[in-house]
Amino acid sequence: MPIETQSDKNQAKAAQEASPPTWFRVLVPSATDLIFIILLVSMTVGVLAPRLLGDASIGWHIRDGELMLHTHSITRTDPFSVTMGGQPWYAWEWLYDLKIASVHHWFGLNGVVFFSAAIIAVTFALVLRLALRRGADLPVAVFLLALGVGASTIHLLARPHVLSWLFTVIWFQLLDSSERAHRPEGDRPGGNRRLWWLPVLMLLWVNLHGGFVLGFALLGLYLLSRGSQYFRSGNGEERQRLAKRLRELGVVATVSVAASVINPYGYKLHVHVYRYLASRWLMNHIDEFLSPNFHGVAQQCFVAILLITIAALALVRNKPSLSRLLVILFAAYSGLYASRSLPVSSLLLTLIVAPLLTQAVAEARTNPELSLRLKAVLSLWEGFASRMGRMETRFRGHLWPLAAVVIGLLVCAQQGRLGERRWGERVWMDAHFDARHFPVQASNVIAQRHISEAIFAPDSWGGYLIYRLYPQTKVFVDDRHDLYGADFLKDYLKAIRLTPDWEKFLNEKRVNWVLVPAESSLANMLEERSQWSVVYRDGTAVLFRRKM
Repeated sequence: MPIETQSDKNQAKAAQEASPPTWFRVLVPSATDLIFIILLVSMTVGVLAPRLLGDASIGWHIRDGELMLHTHSITRTDPFSVTMGGQPWYAWEWLYDLKIASVHHWFGLNGVVFFSAAIIAVTFALVLRLALRRGADLPVAVFLLALGVGASTIHLLARPHVLSWLFTVIWFQLLDSSERAHRPEGDRPGGNRRLWWLPVLMLLWVNLHGGFVLGFALLGLYLLSRGSQYFRSGNGEERQRLAKRLRELGVVATVSVAASVINPYGYKLHVHVYRYLASRWLMNHIDEFLSPNFHGVAQQCFVAILLITIAALALVRNKPSLSRLLVILFAAYSGLYASRSLPVSSLLLTLIVAPLLTQAVAEARTNPELSLRLKAVLSLWEGFASRMGRMETRFRGHLWPLAAVVIGLLVCAQQGRLGERRWGERVWMDAHFDARHFPVQASNVIAQRHISEAIFAPDSWGGYLIYRLYPQTKVFVDDRHDLYGADFLKDYLKAIRLTPDWEKFLNEKRVNWVLVPAESSLANMLEERSQWSVVYRDGTAVLFRRKM
């Protein structure tokens, strides 16, 4: 038995004295807690709150969930439009629709925004905590996370894709931690068992959002990495170990694929998603699938993450594994290919690059070519970051995030208010569709006049009109582009953009009501046509009726 020296006792005593008391660790919020609270507050009652209802598709998600709750069956045909009514519809986010409809029933739009904000806040807080566990310094992780939040504002919307952000982070962590657990120098019991959570996650993911394909993309990258290691290895024990790892991941991938078929549409959902993503016309005309415009702040935040990634890879001595390099390339390509991929790409890069950047800073301190002053600065930085990291891991209570959630639910339950009327209550939360961007007043006019004929409007307004007017009034088109298909949308765009034969679409579809933005080209053209009359106009929208 080793003898405990006086020096050991002094070190243990110093560590015990340096450790904060239990009440302090429980009551004081950690950096992770603060990240969660700041994001939750900013997206519900703060500056980011208006962004979450900046997209109308949440409207048909809510109504679809309500329809399923009413009929006790999963929607399989389109109920919302006159053009596709009764046609097969893959409501692949049906489980999310059920959940969000229940939230809306109890808490209204405030609840919808709060639910989405909580998912986003949990995702970024989890990324911070995982980055620290993976070896990142707290200041480095927070800095990269802030850039990730900035890059994600481009798609900061109350839609089911936010669940895919969370699932992607968990999925990647399970894959990557399992690979680390199998390394000879870092074997940890239970590493292989983590992988069996992937089929469980896939069973949920495939019924919540079409982003489940990201899970298979990451699985493919790790299979490619392990296969490459196996074929590059020599004979002997190492090759057998790699073969075992490859077989294990292959079995998990097979079971995950089988789990993904457990959805209301079976394998046909996969075929439908493939055809949707393989349509070049759709990918080239749907805004969120287009490449980013790097003049925006969100896009520039992503560029900053990419530049930091390149610098970290160049500076660090111990290069990342092949699997992580493949994930970096995948994340960079995805973010550059489509704007909607910026949030997920930023999250993946943060998880990989934060530890690399921390490692690069630590290695720079021992670089003989650096000046003594710069080494001293780096030494002070490393000491500060190390103390911050140790303190962060000691906080265990997480009472403040729980309190923020409870207070938020109380505010939602009281229609955005908190407190008694006699004490002068204040409206803290008022989630609504912005009347400057959506036809709020025009929809009120349509409802008041009991207009039951279908309304032709831009696809970006379709979800709002479904939310506001269904089942009294149906739409001609909305943003379920996979339902309408390329051929229909080509004709629709002719009418919206006033290209040759633009009237043919309106005549063939027997459009009698048109609701378009007040300053649009179609609004100006219809005003010049004698067969159309203006029924209502405001600063946002104009409602036209065809003269009989």
